[in-house]
Amino acid sequence: MLNRIISFSLVYRWLVLFIAAGLAGLGIYNFDRLAIDAVPDITNVQVQINTEAPGYSPLESEQRITYPIETAMAGLPRLDYTRSLSRYGLSQVTVIFEDGTDIYLARQLVNERLSEVKERLPEGVDPALGPISTGLGEIFMYTVNSADGYDHDPMSLRTIQDWIVRPQLRHTPGVVEVNTVGGFSKQFHVLPYPDKLLAFDLTQQDVMAALVRNNANTGAGYIERFGAQYLIRSPGQVATLDDLKTITVARRQGVQVMIQDVADIRLGHELRTGAATQNGQEVVLGTVFMLIGENSRKVAEAAARRLRDIQAS
Repeated sequence: MLNRIISFSLVYRWLVLFIAAGLAGLGIYNFDRLAIDAVPDITNVQVQINTEAPGYSPLESEQRITYPIETAMAGLPRLDYTRSLSRYGLSQVTVIFEDGTDIYLARQLVNERLSEVKERLPEGVDPALGPISTGLGEIFMYTVNSADGYDHDPMSLRTIQDWIVRPQLRHTPGVVEVNTVGGFSKQFHVLPYPDKLLAFDLTQQDVMAALVRNNANTGAGYIERFGAQYLIRSPGQVATLDDLKTITVARRQGVQVMIQDVADIRLGHELRTGAATQNGQEVVLGTVFMLIGENSRKVAEAAARRLRDIQAS
């Protein structure tokens, strides 16, 4: 058999050379298009359920949140096992499915069970599914810092990250989530004075109700005139500190009692549990998470290109 192959190759050598050159060209053509991944993801099929519970101790998180959720997951189709973690103010349940299970089917099954268990959880506790990513999904990290000649405070850097960088970066193909560490998340703080509340016979609940009641737009239909419709609306959403100050809480003897009469209104920030620094200066750190099944090299390159485009804004 080997002698026949050698004889055929010698007799039809030009044909053999043509076939060899074709195969080499096909290999070179596919080499540039081959999906080469730096770290192939071998993580099992899993769905994470994260629940924030401010003020709950690890034991309370375990008893009132983690245990009911983990118990509700029992009996799911193609379920392998579950594991959980309970910390101060946080409950995390990881549901592991058998290999080969479609991740979107798995998330749908978990979501259906979550809707059943939500009514048994404490009020104000809302479990949410984690991103469609894995432990190897952290493929790209970047920092938001002050450019030369500028001096942005940590709150401004966080605002730029949350409202400019992160929303645009999430539109990158293959990116499922962008996490943020560092900076200060801007908030409006209303700090009531207990003695002033007592003087006007008010409570903190009255102040909270007034804030909710006066922070919404109201529509009132429309008016037709000469074949055109004129929409009627009352914009009432709070945009500045002065808007907060002039909200009416109650009336006492015909006089309006405003927020500024019973509370101090100031610009503040959310309490944070971490920070990020670069070269000794505080910065905001962003981490890009890749969608399950995507190629980490291609998604990282796409995220880098999108960041260069975002820099112009």
